[in-house]
Amino acid sequence: MPFAKGTRVYAAFQAFTDLMEPSRRMARGLLAMRDRLWPDADRNDWVRRFHALADSYALASVISTRPPFAIKAVPVGNQMVPVRESVALSLPFGDLLHFAKDGIDTPQPAMLVVAPLSGHYATLLRHTIEVLLRDHDVYVTDWRHAREVPLSDGAFGLEDYTDYIIAFLRHLGPQSHLFAVCQPCVPALAAVAVMAGERDPCQPRTMTLMGGPIDVREAPTVVNELAASHSLAWFEANLISRVPARYPGAGRRVYPGFMQLNAFMSMNLPRHLEQFRRFYQALADERHGDADKIRDFYIEYFSVLDLTAEFYLETIDQVFQRASLARGELVHRGKPVDCSTIRRTALLTVEGERDDICGVGQTAAAHLLCTSLRPHLKRHHLQPGVGHYGVFSGSKWETQIYPQVRNLVLAMS
Repeated sequence: MPFAKGTRVYAAFQAFTDLMEPSRRMARGLLAMRDRLWPDADRNDWVRRFHALADSYALASVISTRPPFAIKAVPVGNQMVPVRESVALSLPFGDLLHFAKDGIDTPQPAMLVVAPLSGHYATLLRHTIEVLLRDHDVYVTDWRHAREVPLSDGAFGLEDYTDYIIAFLRHLGPQSHLFAVCQPCVPALAAVAVMAGERDPCQPRTMTLMGGPIDVREAPTVVNELAASHSLAWFEANLISRVPARYPGAGRRVYPGFMQLNAFMSMNLPRHLEQFRRFYQALADERHGDADKIRDFYIEYFSVLDLTAEFYLETIDQVFQRASLARGELVHRGKPVDCSTIRRTALLTVEGERDDICGVGQTAAAHLLCTSLRPHLKRHHLQPGVGHYGVFSGSKWETQIYPQVRNLVLAMS
């Protein structure tokens, strides 16, 4: 009974989630009725602490739906411009979202942001997108929760991911720009190489690769060492499960998002426990601004999606174990991926000095592969004082890294 065996981990998680849901629903209900049940709650220390505990309990749960981007307006020039979110192209495993801006007199260069498919939703790049929207017409890959995709829609592997990037770039048309963050740097570079080899008129004018594992042999991190410490068969036997019958994707083999979240949490569990203690204390002390910042972070952090088994295993194999692209061994649809065919797309690589997920040198390795690019079409930026997330989010992204991206796009538009 391979199906029953494959569903065991997912089924156990779902049973636990179902068991805990009534108590979480009760906690959320108490919070919603707080003012009606305890009108003087703010003046009662014990009541405040009780609600702080209920709020902490309600927050500590896996969320399986994408949070809203909630980008309503962005500054363009000296005015705030409203933003409309729409689906520009819909495919079975992901949508191409368009963040359209009204009232823009001068057309802005189209920018495709390729979000990671590594357990979290594209909303993880909310601040990245907000900053890019100031000067660009932004499109984002919005990958779908694999458990929601029926088996009838087929498989989705690393080659399919690359094909999706190509399809999205063709939808944007000529003169667009590409911006990839973390894990998708490899298929993004491969997509541009495939398009260049075919002399596709829609190959992007620029390609920005941010903290991505182009060559994991450079400055290996704990993440790289973990991938190398087990065989591919071990990953398949221990981390792959099947979607339970209650979901549209019933029977699909996946790497569950809750397992990825558990891996992330275990890497720094003391820090997360301390953050929840601070969240509880901030609520008990009525420091709602501090509590809201922690709440917003964990709503995003706990929102996870499943990856198809084929995409996850092929990424482990091709990117993290064999470094196939860097070795010149990556194949796409039966043909070798040759980055030397890239001649027109300017390349910018960005790395964080303190990145403990993608070590310094791993992304810059793209320059060694793009041998046909002339020197003025190659740029590299090493950002001091930032880790992995600081490369694409936070003040240094906004004030020091983003200008590098904007200037390259301006130069090539």
